[in-house]
Amino acid sequence: MIPGARLVILGKQGAGKGTQCVRLSRHYVVPHISTGDMFRAEVRTGSDLGKEVQGFLDAGQLIPDDVVMSVINQRLHHPDTLGRGFVLDGVPRTISQAEELERILAPLKVDLVVSLEVPLELVLERLATRMVCVDCQTNYSPQSAPKVRGVCDVCGGEVISRKDDNEEAIRTRLELYEKQTKPLLTYYRKQGILMTVDGSGPVDEVTLNLIHKIDARLRKQRGQ
Repeated sequence: MIPGARLVILGKQGAGKGTQCVRLSRHYVVPHISTGDMFRAEVRTGSDLGKEVQGFLDAGQLIPDDVVMSVINQRLHHPDTLGRGFVLDGVPRTISQAEELERILAPLKVDLVVSLEVPLELVLERLATRMVCVDCQTNYSPQSAPKVRGVCDVCGGEVISRKDDNEEAIRTRLELYEKQTKPLLTYYRKQGILMTVDGSGPVDEVTLNLIHKIDARLRKQRGQ
């Protein structure tokens, strides 16, 4: 196993990004930093930040860059991320966020950006039926439901259907991805750190493929 990594995972909602980020985090023994998880936690506690982002989450819209990057800046300066690395999930979503991320990390850099590619039809199908663990963010569906209804197989957390997984919010998020996030693929491709992986297969198969390809790229980068 390659020790430590600074990874960014991109992909449309419904691409299985959250589940794969959790698995990669455990495999490389680095923190899984999810902006969605952090913001939903703030909403649940009723903090000022939670109240500020509630409307954006309900509408499936992007939270303003300054709010997102302020939270990320604080998290990336914790000892666990500075010491080992991280798996970033949900950020960057825009070119300006990517540029700010580089400033935050300097003199360190992201090792690899992975784009999970899934056909639109499959994305819509997955989002319309998915359930998610509120604690570890493992995704479930009618075809891969938890063994005990409402209880996560991985951590025992509560499995729910997300309120922002309604058709209108889903389509809004997908439109925002095409307009604001997809340009990141070109941005990172020019830097030579972009890798695309098919995310449409079974979850375990996608995980093994991800680890194999990430390890190969990291070994090459590190001259191993």
